[in-house]
Amino acid sequence: MIRVLIVEDDPMVAEINKRYLDSIPGFVCAGIVSDVSEAWAFLETHPVELVLLDIYMPGKNGLELLTEIRKEGKSIDVIVISAANDIPSIKKALRLGAVDYLIKPFEFERLNAALKIYRTEHEIMKEQEELSQEELDQLLLHPNKTGADHRQLPKGLTQETLKRVVDSILEMKGERFTAEALANQVGISRVSIRKYLKFLTGIGFVSIDLAYGTVGRPVYQYYVNEFNLDRIDPYL
Repeated sequence: MIRVLIVEDDPMVAEINKRYLDSIPGFVCAGIVSDVSEAWAFLETHPVELVLLDIYMPGKNGLELLTEIRKEGKSIDVIVISAANDIPSIKKALRLGAVDYLIKPFEFERLNAALKIYRTEHEIMKEQEELSQEELDQLLLHPNKTGADHRQLPKGLTQETLKRVVDSILEMKGERFTAEALANQVGISRVSIRKYLKFLTGIGFVSIDLAYGTVGRPVYQYYVNEFNLDRIDPYL
């Protein structure tokens, strides 16, 4: 689970953001604080991966907290959620490494898209030690944050075949499968199916385990990651 700290001085807004957060699989609200001092004290004593950060607050503003996080080298990501829509604030937040910036008031779908994109990037960075240029481009060059973007497939994969592969996997209704079994069901070679499975594993749509039987060599088994079903949407 991705642990999130909400930094917001308006209790009603903080509660709304928490409800939004709780409705999206993969996230848990680690805490709610109302100013920068409370936020820093919380970050010093609790593990947090992501901060939803307001800018306009009593005392120090949110950008000062973001500056301190970067100065101390903490591996914490920040999504700014603020009424501050002036260019200097936006530029400063982005220069300090904010992964997204939402201007109040915003629609739930905008926050939903931001968190889902963040979850995808977080899981890929956590699960893989290295990235190819194509995989890195998919993380860095998505056209927008609205969830309506369409991403390019790696070279050698086609959208038509990918859809057949995904449909066949979903038809298994969560059961584990081997590359050979899936290749037979889709009607393509095992070499080709492994390319598609490598891609689907890379984006977190499927996961892989090594299964040890009573005899013979261990077999790689794949299964759908139920929390990441939406990760395939931009490619179909």
